Amino acid sequence: MPFTKEEEAFLTEQENNMKALQSEKGYLQSQANQQAVAVQEEQVSMIREQLDLSDELNTIEHLLRGEILKTDAQGNRDWAEPDDPSMKILTEHGIYLIMNTIMFYINKNTLLSNYDIDTINDKMEDFATDLTDTIFMEYEKVFLYPTFEECKTALKARIDKKTELRKFAYELVGREVNEVEIKEFFIKELEGRIEKEIEKIREQVIKNKLKRFLIIIREVQDAVHSTYLRAYAGQERKTLRQHIHISENRNPNPVPYKRPNKLNILNYGQ
Repeated sequence: MPFTKEEEAFLTEQENNMKALQSEKGYLQSQANQQAVAVQEEQVSMIREQLDLSDELNTIEHLLRGEILKTDAQGNRDWAEPDDPSMKILTEHGIYLIMNTIMFYINKNTLLSNYDIDTINDKMEDFATDLTDTIFMEYEKVFLYPTFEECKTALKARIDKKTELRKFAYELVGREVNEVEIKEFFIKELEGRIEKEIEKIREQVIKNKLKRFLIIIREVQDAVHSTYLRAYAGQERKTLRQHIHISENRNPNPVPYKRPNKLNILNYGQ
């Protein structure tokens, strides 16, 4: 017996409701999948950022090169060569030596380790002693010696300074001042020992760099020590687990969705 129009309308309505329910289920599942992917990506990004030490290593390398941060006319800050050449202490060999050494310590493997304080202190003592000994055994390749041109410039600056002081002294006592004669006098004083004076300048420059080298070693040691301290008692791993736990239990904002009428054959005719 064929269906009446009312029965056909009712069946059509129920079929549409079923399709709507299936569509809603698929929509909600898609939303759940998207949210799960977003949470997972956020976790991966957070972990990567927390364990990424490339910025720290990059900054250390710029500082070892004696570079400084400068701001351009547009307000952008970037690393640049120093105006004062004496800021550059290490050769390329010295920079590579220190960077290659600390990269064995400043990395995610160290961060995710579990050390007690005595082990950290022992490792830091060994690291500092061995690094310092290695550098001083190779100091001629590690430290950037001044060039001959730089030594000449320094020697000329010394002569000019002496000349200015002698001129000032003559002016104070009312004597006639002849700058050319005064400078020639100091130049003649150096005859036969210019090479020795150049060598003295080189030695003084290296002594000054050695003084600054001490603070560089201290800064490198502190960077390695800070990395070890993050691994003290496995704190870095604990922190990561806590962040992941908080992220997974965060209450997501539900997406509004209007549910269609429920399928119920008993509603027919009511």
